[in-house]
Amino acid sequence: MTNPDRRLTAAETKGLRTAKELEGHLVWLDTFTPAALGVLAIASGIYTYIGVSSLLEDTGAMSFFAAVAYSVAVSVGIFVFWSYMLRLLPSMRSAGGFIGLTVSTIVGSLAIIAMSSWLNAAALAGSAAVEQHLERTVRDYQGALEQAHDIALSAQALRQEVRRAREAFEALAEQERSGELSGTAGQGAVYRVLRQKTEELQSLEAQITEQQPLIVSAYERGNEILGRMRGLTVAPGPVDPRSVAFSEESVRLAGVISNLNQYSVALLVARAAADLPASVVLPELDGRTSSIRAAQSTTIGSVLEALDQRSRTLGQAAAQVLEMEPPQETAYNPISSADAVIRYAGNFVPSWAGAIAIDLLPGVLVFVLAVTQAAIRSGRDGLSIEETLTLADLKAAINAMKDVEASMGDADTEILRRLREDAPPGKDRTPGQG
Repeated sequence: MTNPDRRLTAAETKGLRTAKELEGHLVWLDTFTPAALGVLAIASGIYTYIGVSSLLEDTGAMSFFAAVAYSVAVSVGIFVFWSYMLRLLPSMRSAGGFIGLTVSTIVGSLAIIAMSSWLNAAALAGSAAVEQHLERTVRDYQGALEQAHDIALSAQALRQEVRRAREAFEALAEQERSGELSGTAGQGAVYRVLRQKTEELQSLEAQITEQQPLIVSAYERGNEILGRMRGLTVAPGPVDPRSVAFSEESVRLAGVISNLNQYSVALLVARAAADLPASVVLPELDGRTSSIRAAQSTTIGSVLEALDQRSRTLGQAAAQVLEMEPPQETAYNPISSADAVIRYAGNFVPSWAGAIAIDLLPGVLVFVLAVTQAAIRSGRDGLSIEETLTLADLKAAINAMKDVEASMGDADTEILRRLREDAPPGKDRTPGQG
């Protein structure tokens, strides 16, 4: 039993005062906490509605009501969930109950993020995220265009190798015509072989030269399309119509990049280099004497060796171009604002933080209230009811007792009055008399 004469220690008195003060604060805070929670739930529902609307392709009445129903469900769910947590979790005294409700709070918070927060983020940063996707696509296309152009220009550089080979065989043909190679002047068998290869290389050089203006034109056109795509990325206004125009431009640019890839002559040069020694049509030796024919045969053999060497040189140069990494196939895939926010979440951390905070801020209030209730219980632990009564409590108790006594006195008076009224005439009955 509690000793009525026991005096409170200074620590107990301080703890009791703190508990009383905290209880007073909680009473005042409880007057507007539900309203504040409702405001947060409604705000989250509004942004959820905007996010859901961006996902629905249809703009009819059914889509409108579907978005409204979802957002209302989210608002109600958030309000009810946090109302439960605000009331129940701080009141838990056992460790098992507190841990269980804490786990429930975490699971509920994850559910709220899954059904609401990502849609809130889509509403806050959806357009910016789609523009980020457009900008990323522009960079990909620009890289592909530059790479295709570099490969095409590298292939054009093979023209110098082809020209050197053609000039070398052309010079040999002139030497043969003057008699400096086989020792017999004129346009005999050796001369015809050299001219044959010279004409082949000349034709290949002409094909390479014809591709140059096409490459320049395609590259300029690709840059023009890229400029329009960049303009659509940063243009004012809704992002959906800009995304449609962007998609059309991306198709045109993909065609330009494909043309640039086809304008590369590296494969043509590689094939021509392989055919250079293999496609020699050896003419009949036309020397008048056996010694002249022997000299022609020896010279043709030397020419074939030169052809083989030039073939390897051209083949190696073409192989270096063919080994260059081709541009990655780039295609623009339209994306919704919600998907864009998730894909580029790292670029929109403030928006994600705001979207999650508006849903989970009541969780902070739950734990603040839990800590406060724990402090109140700590200040009252070990004290009896009599020891926790304050002067105001005593005054309230005395007034209550007076009210009870007054009520009992009024009841006794009413009973006596009714007994007198019910007594027979001539008799005055009072309580306690027969």
